[in-house]
Amino acid sequence: MSDSTRSGGWNLPWALVLSVGLAPLVGCAGAQPQVAPPKPPEVVASYPLQREVTDYEEFTGRTEAKQSVTVRARVTGYLDKVLFKEGMDVKENDVLFEIDPRTYKADLDKAEASLVQAEAHAQRLQADYARAANLMASRTISREEFDKIAGDRREAEASVKVARASRDLAKLNLDFCHVTAPFSGRISRQLVDPGNLVVANQTDLTVIVTLNPIYAYFDVDERTLLRVRRLLFQGKIKSARETTVYVTMALSDEEGFPHKGVINFIDNKVDPATGTLRIRAQFDNPEQLLSAGLFARIRVPIGVAHQALLIAERALGTDQGQKFLYVLNDENEVVYRRVKVGSLHDGFRVIEDGLAPGERVIVRGLQRVRPGVKVEPKVEEMPAGPGNARPSLVTQPAPK
Repeated sequence: MSDSTRSGGWNLPWALVLSVGLAPLVGCAGAQPQVAPPKPPEVVASYPLQREVTDYEEFTGRTEAKQSVTVRARVTGYLDKVLFKEGMDVKENDVLFEIDPRTYKADLDKAEASLVQAEAHAQRLQADYARAANLMASRTISREEFDKIAGDRREAEASVKVARASRDLAKLNLDFCHVTAPFSGRISRQLVDPGNLVVANQTDLTVIVTLNPIYAYFDVDERTLLRVRRLLFQGKIKSARETTVYVTMALSDEEGFPHKGVINFIDNKVDPATGTLRIRAQFDNPEQLLSAGLFARIRVPIGVAHQALLIAERALGTDQGQKFLYVLNDENEVVYRRVKVGSLHDGFRVIEDGLAPGERVIVRGLQRVRPGVKVEPKVEEMPAGPGNARPSLVTQPAPK
């Protein structure tokens, strides 16, 4: 076999092999892979709750005792005894302090003696007047002498009254040496130690307050005040002066508003310095949890009960100060919806405008969506806010 034949015999097969072997490679390089469409993001949606609610406003205030008195002595003298235990409860008319009574006991003895003297003098002049009246009837004495005896008798009777009043005053001052509790309550510490001089009506001895019931004072701003008064003018609500208005209160460490009370005082003018109106509510305190001076939050109902839509606070977003929600349409597409929000009730926010009953609101997965995106929703009950129990409300059925 010649070289050309050998060469041609070898070259032709290799060319065929190369051409046949490269064809599949070229075809594989040019083919496009099949890409699966992206899966819609999963979100959790809930139907808004429907509930009868009453709008309210919240204010801050301080508790105060219904009765509070600074105990002072009514007589001047040196303090002898302290007869109570500091910080304990006392009863009305319990003796709290004793002032040295010896001076006032001597004054009482003197006054009683003066009264006896005055009464004896009056009795003698009464007898003189009786004899003078008989003598005057028989014209034995002159009219001038009779008038003098009658005048002395009247002066003696007046002197008896003066002596009796002095005796009563001396007895009262002696009684005031025993300083008593004007009402039942809890007493503070003693402000004066025995041996110190106590000045009448000036020296503070201690403080007594009552604990049940207890007051809470709070200030209502002018804007809320005008809103309430317009509702009164429209006849939609009644004033606390005409009907019982119930309020609730919470202390600084309490969730919700567990204490219930009533408004029992509304001031007659707005404070021009603060633009607020002072209001007082009364709360029962049988367990004596409340005491004077505590910070409190008071919730006051405004308006009448009405049906409202409520959602979880977490579902709300804020866009330049405007609240909005992400809701789903029938094709499970995300719709941006601006809403007007109202008060918070049991951890749920009232939606006053922008949401219809039966619309699904996205409550979880908000970071994964944007308007117009189609999602895969999972419908659950509306989640309650932290620290608040879920009310027994029925969710809306899914729209057809």
